[in-house]
Amino acid sequence: MKSGDDSFSNRWGFILASIGSAVGMGNLWRFPVLISSWGGMTFLIPYLLFVILIGSTGIIEEIALGRSTKSGPIGAFGAAAHYAEKSEKTGRRIGLIPVAGSLAMAIGYTCVVGWIFKYVFLSISGRLYDLGHDTDRISRLFGSTASMFGNNFWILVALLVTFLIMGFGIAQGIERSNRFMMPVLFAILAGLAVYIAFLPGAAGGYRYIFTLNPDGLLDPKLWIYAFGQAFFSLSVAGSGTVIYGSYLPEHEDIPFSAKNVAIFDTAAALLAAFVIIPSMATAGARPDSGGPGLMFIYLADVMNRMPGGRAFEIIFYICVLFAGMSSLINLYEVSVATLQQQFHKGRIASVSIIGAVGFAVSLLIQGIVSQWMDIVSIYICPLGALLAGLMFFWGFGKDRALQSVNRGASHTKGKLWYYLGKYVYCGAAAAALIAGALLGGIG
Repeated sequence: MKSGDDSFSNRWGFILASIGSAVGMGNLWRFPVLISSWGGMTFLIPYLLFVILIGSTGIIEEIALGRSTKSGPIGAFGAAAHYAEKSEKTGRRIGLIPVAGSLAMAIGYTCVVGWIFKYVFLSISGRLYDLGHDTDRISRLFGSTASMFGNNFWILVALLVTFLIMGFGIAQGIERSNRFMMPVLFAILAGLAVYIAFLPGAAGGYRYIFTLNPDGLLDPKLWIYAFGQAFFSLSVAGSGTVIYGSYLPEHEDIPFSAKNVAIFDTAAALLAAFVIIPSMATAGARPDSGGPGLMFIYLADVMNRMPGGRAFEIIFYICVLFAGMSSLINLYEVSVATLQQQFHKGRIASVSIIGAVGFAVSLLIQGIVSQWMDIVSIYICPLGALLAGLMFFWGFGKDRALQSVNRGASHTKGKLWYYLGKYVYCGAAAAALIAGALLGGIG
C-alpha cells in the first residue's frame, strides 16, 4: 500500500505530471536539432506517424502495466512473467534493464539541465544580454559550458534542486510543481513564436520547416532517428511512465490521460521548432546547420535584440528550466522508486544514493552529451519500450490487458487495439532496434 504522498490526488495532477515528464529537453532541445539536421517535413512526417502509433498504444500500455501491478518495471515485469506462467524471477531481472536505461537518460539530462541552470543565472545577472548581437561570442559561451568538466557547479545545483523536490514525494513535489510549470511554459513558447514570426528573415525558417525532400524519406537512418525521438520525447521506455502509472488510482481514465500527454507533448515540440528554426534564420544561420547549442545560441541572439529582451530571456530560460526539471524528476524517480519498492530503502535514503551516482557519472560525460543522448534515444528507449510491450501484450494476454486498460475508461479499447499493440507496436520497436544495430544508427 502506498502512502498518501506516493499517489496523485486527481486525474489532472497525473496528466500534468506525465506531460511534465514528456515535455522536456527532448522537445525543447533535441527535437529542433533533429528538425534542423534532417530537414523540416522530411523529419516531421515519420516522427508524427510514430507519435500516433506510440501515443495510441505504448503510452496507454505502460500506464496500465504500472497501475495494474502497482509497481515499477521490476515488479511489473515479474507479475507479467507470472501471468504468462514463466519465471517471475527472470521477469524481475529483465525489469532491471529499463531501470538502468532510465538512469542513463537521467544522467544525460542532468548535464543539459545544468546548462539551463547556468543560463538562468546568466540571464538574471544580465551577462547573457550583455553579449548583444554577437553570435560568435554567444557560441563560444555555450562551447565552454558544454565542454568536458565545463559546468561542474551547475550540474551539482541541478541535482540538489531535483532531489529536494523529489524528497517531498510524488503528490507534494512533482504534482505541485507541474501545476505551475506546464501552463507557463506553453504561454512563453507561444509568445516567442508570435514575436519571432514578425522578425526579418524568419520566413526562411518556416520555409525550411515545411520543406519536404522525398529522397530523404528513403534514408533508413531518418526513420530510426524519428522513431527513437518519438520514444524519447513521449517518455516511453518501459520505466518512468510505468512508475507514474503505479501511482494512478483505479478509477482514472488511462486512454484519456495518454491522449492528452501525446497531444501536449507534440504541441510543445512543434512550438519549439517554430521558435528555434526561424530564430536561426533571423540570425543569418543556415536552418540545416543543427547542433546541440541551437536553443542556447540562436535563440539567445534573438532575445538579445528584442525590446525588453533581458526580461524575456529570464522568463524563457526559467520556463525551459521547469520543463527540464520535470523530465529529470520523472527519470530519476524510476531508480528512486526501485530502491524503495525492491530494496526497501526509505525515500530520503533512495534519493541520496541515486543522486550521488547521477552526480559522479554526469561529471564524466559533459563533453559527449549529444552522443550519449543519441545512444539513449536510438537504443535504450526503444529497448525498454519493447520489453514493456512484450510483457504487457504478450505476458498479460488479451483479456487481462484489456481489463487493465479499460478500468475507469469512458471509451473502452477492444481487440483491434490489442492486436495493434501486440503486433504493430512491438514489431515496429523490434525492427527499429535491429535496423539501428545493422545500420549503425548513431553517427
